[in-house]
Amino acid sequence: MEDSRPPLLYLTHRIPYPPNKGDKVRSFNILRQLARTHRVFLGCFVDHPDDKQHIPALRKWCEHSCVVPIEPGIRRIASLRGLLRGEALSLPYYRSPRLRAWVRRVVIEHGIRSAVAFSGPMAQYLDLPGLDRRVIDFCDVDSAKWSQYASDRRWPMSWLYRREGERLLAFERASAARCDASLFVTEAEADLFRGAAPEISARVGVMQNGVDAEYFSPEHRFESPYPPGGPVLVFSGAMDYWPNIDAVTWFAREVLPRIRAEQPQVRFWIVGMNPAPAVQALAAEGSGVVVTGTVPDVRPFLAHAQVVVAPLRIARGIQNKVLEAMAMARPVVLTQAPAAGLAAQNGRDCEVAADEADLAARVLGLLGDDARRARMGEAALDCVLRAYSWSAHLRVLDGLLDVQPPEPGGQEDIPTVIGELADAAPSQVA
Repeated sequence: MEDSRPPLLYLTHRIPYPPNKGDKVRSFNILRQLARTHRVFLGCFVDHPDDKQHIPALRKWCEHSCVVPIEPGIRRIASLRGLLRGEALSLPYYRSPRLRAWVRRVVIEHGIRSAVAFSGPMAQYLDLPGLDRRVIDFCDVDSAKWSQYASDRRWPMSWLYRREGERLLAFERASAARCDASLFVTEAEADLFRGAAPEISARVGVMQNGVDAEYFSPEHRFESPYPPGGPVLVFSGAMDYWPNIDAVTWFAREVLPRIRAEQPQVRFWIVGMNPAPAVQALAAEGSGVVVTGTVPDVRPFLAHAQVVVAPLRIARGIQNKVLEAMAMARPVVLTQAPAAGLAAQNGRDCEVAADEADLAARVLGLLGDDARRARMGEAALDCVLRAYSWSAHLRVLDGLLDVQPPEPGGQEDIPTVIGELADAAPSQVA
């Protein structure tokens, strides 16, 4: 039987499978959603040797794919060309003549008219004739993230990061102006971009993250991965990502000693792939810190932790690590940055701390009250089931792709769809 689904171009900066880190969780769920209604042509990069084995699995969702291997160290050097060209360094990092040629070819040969780019730098491949509908999922305002990095660095890195923030924002604005819709993971991120790019604010919308509540479910039973000992606090995430590195370093050195002063047996487990040297050094300091590196399944570590912590000081958007822990009915203590935009009530669904002393106090409060931990875990699960369904949130994307293109010179159809679908989204807890 002939496939009646229309073709669609989907571009991601990293192979969207397996969904084993934050951005890949989102890009993978988008891929699954797109494949329900479109014949997907996927163009992406693969930047880790372990991910190459998963390229054949993409056939389940894609009619055709172009996966370009890149070596991050070499790409970082190549990205310095941006200094000569006056552009953001992120752009040459993700620039590939092979991918550009493939995009042009499949758009022409298969009559592709709609395209979705996941992450800002992939928008550089959308500037070609033939496409009638272009959507960018920025996720977060990456330019603001680089500017935030600059405030924590000394010269010359502070200058380089500030420059990256400024040049990347210019590219984000120009790309958004050429597209029909720009999506962000929270209303706070969308508002931030609207303020930076008021000329296209009507075409900026929100598509929140979700969680696979069947996979991350407290109904699953796992053996404990922890050796006998005191209570366990756990942080999960990709440990070569600077905000995660900063989070665990700050927690281990500034917060954990406060906790262990009252409960000396407390252990802090850092669970995630590719731990940077700065993370590995924490375990060597002998302060109750354990660094696992890659694990086959993060769920046992979440299931048997007394408290999950998300002490991020640099965070944009809703963190998948937080949603996953809440879906497994674990009590979560987080800082204000990852709590922004989270549809959860402080003190009931999670604990939100203001500073290191408050963070330590909230963790100790939970460790000392088994019944309260159980109640918070149950409330967290209820919150996730009510407000974080992938299928509900991804309807925003479906609506944008299904609506007919506006008449030349107008974009009124796009904000109408964004507004209607936002109104239909699940209600959020204050």
